[in-house]
Amino acid sequence: MKIRIKFSKTGTMKFIGHLDIMRYFQKVMRRSEVDIAYSEGFSPHQKMSFAAPLGVGLTSIGEYFDIEVHSTDSSAEMIRRMNETMADGMEVLSYVRLPEDSKNAMSLVAAADYEVTFRKDRQPLPDICQRFSEFCGQPCIEILKKTKKSEQLVDIKPLILESGCSEHHEEHPVIYMKLSAGSVNNLKPELVIQAFYTFIGSEFEPFAIEVKRLELYGESEGKLIPLEKFGTIIE
Repeated sequence: MKIRIKFSKTGTMKFIGHLDIMRYFQKVMRRSEVDIAYSEGFSPHQKMSFAAPLGVGLTSIGEYFDIEVHSTDSSAEMIRRMNETMADGMEVLSYVRLPEDSKNAMSLVAAADYEVTFRKDRQPLPDICQRFSEFCGQPCIEILKKTKKSEQLVDIKPLILESGCSEHHEEHPVIYMKLSAGSVNNLKPELVIQAFYTFIGSEFEPFAIEVKRLELYGESEGKLIPLEKFGTIIE
């Protein structure tokens, strides 16, 4: 049967790259005695696929991967068993059963929520929320996109699905964004913030911001829903 697992990656674990996270969860499956299915052949491997790799340095409370299992206990019991083996900064948040005809998480990803905060004394402007609203209100937001062979101006405005800013989060401004994600249209929050800095006439400092991914969405019947909602809790 197909299972979708949601997990968080916070603290110092944000410095661990995607390939090491994959190896980490392979060990978690063994240590927590998940009855995971293996591929056939000379080099069998666990049937596991991740939704969307998270960049190094980013934290998240909305990461996903799918596995196939031969048998399973309840969602609550499986979450407990896995979390008993987890390192600080990693936590399994949900464990749901998917329909047999369900697409894998990677192919479903259509959008992602992000939260951007500024390091202490590094925010570019005192009226940042007002300026960010003006930035997002532009009819066109162009950035210079570089490829291996060329450079071209790309309008990222259609890829910013939602945006907002709050000045009342622990006395520091917080920018919220829902961006297109996935294999077809994928926009990184760092590119949006870089374009914002250009708009306000400031030099972008990558280490001045902290980015947290809040959720990953798939599209169903024209609506965006969290990836965990494609499955059901096992009682």
